[in-house]
Amino acid sequence: MERGRSTKLVGATGEYLVAAELCRRGLIATTFTGNVPHYDIVASDGEGRHAAVQVKTSRSTKWQLANVGLLFDVTLDEATKTQAFGRLKKPPVNRLVYVYVVLSDEGPDRFFVVSWKDLASLVRKSHGRYLKRHNWSRPQRWDSLHAAITADHLADHEDCWEVLEAALR
Repeated sequence: MERGRSTKLVGATGEYLVAAELCRRGLIATTFTGNVPHYDIVASDGEGRHAAVQVKTSRSTKWQLANVGLLFDVTLDEATKTQAFGRLKKPPVNRLVYVYVVLSDEGPDRFFVVSWKDLASLVRKSHGRYLKRHNWSRPQRWDSLHAAITADHLADHEDCWEVLEAALR
């Protein structure tokens, strides 16, 4: 199977797995299959309250983030070729929750449920440690805002569906 198609199928599988889990938990979940900016699912409870859910799916335990500047302010210093972090940004939509999914060929799939604010803090901390090891300058492209997050970074958020339930209140 070609790579682009495979990537789309992995993403769609994750979205449908999350939607199914939300339904199992008594919520209505509507998927948008990548056609809405910033979220993939709207979850609604019996009271009509809703939350937006962004799903990120991987066959490994690592996810790529193209631009950490969407989560927090980043200042690039061309003179020193370094980066500095500023304040956390507001989420692009209210009540935004991220669900990171590890698709497993064997055994159960894994779900990590994290609020926007907690995700931004985790990425800032992990990416900050990475940059600090490299004197605040990325080794190949000093001005790249690319980062990664792993299941180890998200370990405290595994199966934390209460994060989504809190967003519905």
